[in-house]
Amino acid sequence: MEIAREADHGFIVPRYDGPSLAGVVPGIFGLLDMAGQPAAPAWLADHVGSPERVVLLVLDGLGYLQLMEHRHELATLGALRVVPAHSTAPTTTATALTSLTTGVVPAVHGVLGYRVVVGPGSVLNVLRWTVNGRGPAPAPERLAPVTPFLGANPVAVTKFAYADTCFTKVHLRGARLAWWSTLSQVVTRIDEALARGERFVYAYYEGIDTTAHEFGLGEAYRRELRMVDAMVGLLLERLPPGVTLVVTADHGQVAVDGGALRLDRDVRGDCSLVSGEGRFRWLHTAGDPAALAERCRARYGDVAKVFTREEAVAAGLFGGPVPETFEQRLGDVCLVATAPVFFDDPADQGALRMRARHGALTPAEVLVPIAVGP
Repeated sequence: MEIAREADHGFIVPRYDGPSLAGVVPGIFGLLDMAGQPAAPAWLADHVGSPERVVLLVLDGLGYLQLMEHRHELATLGALRVVPAHSTAPTTTATALTSLTTGVVPAVHGVLGYRVVVGPGSVLNVLRWTVNGRGPAPAPERLAPVTPFLGANPVAVTKFAYADTCFTKVHLRGARLAWWSTLSQVVTRIDEALARGERFVYAYYEGIDTTAHEFGLGEAYRRELRMVDAMVGLLLERLPPGVTLVVTADHGQVAVDGGALRLDRDVRGDCSLVSGEGRFRWLHTAGDPAALAERCRARYGDVAKVFTREEAVAAGLFGGPVPETFEQRLGDVCLVATAPVFFDDPADQGALRMRARHGALTPAEVLVPIAVGP
């Protein structure tokens, strides 16, 4: 099935062997003859062409379907050449950005979600690097041993607030970091890197995602899109000859109009632990996972796909077989939302305040743009 036609389907298992986030950086490096990469795959080479240099701009939370919906309002982003690609499972920043920067699937890099088990009774919030439960947080290199950017050490432009975070060490480890504090500084930092002759520059901006979480997908969201569109327009105006801009995102968004679903008492009673995220919720049990999965299908089958861990891995959600060391980070049963709802976990701070979310495998969350200009 062509990716562009998948918007008509309610559930997508990410395909990692075609247009996907995991193929973007290796493909660009192939076009630029960097890091010993072979020729880029045809889907990327045909779309990007033969650039001399590339700026890869990641706009957190700008899914392909959201870009298409608002394209007529966006003078710059709406004029770029756009094709859809697949994010990861789950469609969450921690997993997707790590696949983007390492060039490998979640089963290989090991960041299998936003909140993952790192020891008995211990759940790590990968973005905050805090542990709920017993035991210390692991070192970033232990959680995600794959070297980002294939060891090429490019300039990576990201938010100053993330300067000392462990997740920065997970997905930008080895890069030469340049910080921004305001939207215009994204352009300034890219300008500076290109002026030094950098052949590849990675840049990240999170405002679209933050706005969607806090305000939903209404007027405030559209206002943020227009602000970002102006920034991208300024960036394009300043690009030197021979530099191509590639814009992508880690995931899309869903307005969670259905609100929070609290696990039924009999389901929660069989759980020793809950991890994952609201739209890709993992349940851990000391009992029979198959029996728990059947109860969840009976109760939640109208709003979610239900998998045992073995079923999720066998379905290819994570891109292939998951090594035992990484598999221990998963729960026994997962609830992947198909309706505009999320499964509440009191330990997942802030869940009830978000008006738009991601993490599941609907087209609005899985499909991301690969947009090219000028």
